Parts: sequence; structure tokens; C-alpha cells
Amino acid sequence: MASGLPEPEPLLTLVEALRCLPGVGVRSARRMAYHLLQRDPQGALKLGAALTEAVTGLRHCERCNSFTQDAVCATCSNADRDTTLLCVVETPADQNMVEASHGYRGLYYVLQGRLAPLEGVGPDQVHFAQLLERATDGVVREVILATNFTAEGETTAYYLADMLRARGLTVTRLARGVPSGSELEYVDAGTIAWALMERRPTQG
Repeated sequence: MASGLPEPEPLLTLVEALRCLPGVGVRSARRMAYHLLQRDPQGALKLGAALTEAVTGLRHCERCNSFTQDAVCATCSNADRDTTLLCVVETPADQNMVEASHGYRGLYYVLQGRLAPLEGVGPDQVHFAQLLERATDGVVREVILATNFTAEGETTAYYLADMLRARGLTVTRLARGVPSGSELEYVDAGTIAWALMERRPTQG
């Protein structure tokens, strides 16, 4: 790492660790590291403890693949949810946005990613087999593909639609109220609610 002055090894290690965050380069990571060490050492300790607790204390829900402390998350265990509807999203952040819309009362499946052949991310890495098992449990009747409207998200939706329709399921896609090229995490809840209500059958 280029620097005007030699830096202690623990500081270099901290900077490199912070660089794993999305959109954080060397300079941003170094600013964060100096801020934590210089101005908020207690916050740094709290952050480290919280990260350790989250990484060691959370697991993937056996039903929806999102994060949970228990074998089955609170959403999947909720008897008031519509078990015939299954909404497929890319990330837990996307799931939170759909939930915040208050326009959906079904269940979820979180892919924890999306197809990206150029990056070596295929169906095995995105847990397609687990999703198919979940969607064909005999209870689910409609699968809503709520992957993002990016090139990778559209490819993922197209691939999944073929697989799910071949198994006799009704497959719908969020309506285009969600702007093309956008990610659900950054779309307002009202737009997501409208897209859910106006969802359309996938082509096939």
C-alpha cells in the first residue's frame, strides 16, 4: 500500500480489512481507520465486537436463506403470512425494502447473489437448487421474481422463470414501476408496493 510514512502493521491490517466494504478504496479505508483510532476507540471496539457477534451468531434460514439466529427465521415462522406466495430477491437488503412497502404478505427466498457469468457466479453459487426445492413444496402457487432490474438481475429472472414454469408454477415479475438499471435497496417503498401490485406474468 502506497503511503508517505511507514505505518504500523496493525494499522495496515485495519485499513485492508475496511477495504472489503463495497465502494471503499485505500484512501477512504485509511480515513475510517484513523477516525476510529483517533476519535472513537470505544466505537471501534464496539464495531469489532458487533461484527464478531454477527458473523458467529447468525446463520441462514433453512426456509428462505436469509440471516437469522434460529433454524427458521421469524418471517417464515409467522402463521399470518400467505404461504402460497414466494418472493425471490437477491439480498436481505432487498427483502427489507419489499417488506417496508407493506404491500406484500407472502414469504421470501433470498438468493444471496445473482447470476454473473463473467464473474464466475453460476446457478450453484446462487443456490438455485435450494430455491427449486423450496418453491416446489406443494404449497407455493406463485413465485414473484423481484431480482433487480440490472443486466445480472434480468438474466437471473429469465433463467429462474424457465426453471420454475417448467415445474408448473405461476411466475410473475415486478412491474416496471421500478426503474430499469436500479436496485431495490435504493428504491422507495411506495414504488416497490406499486410494482408488487402491478406485477406481470413472465414471458415464456
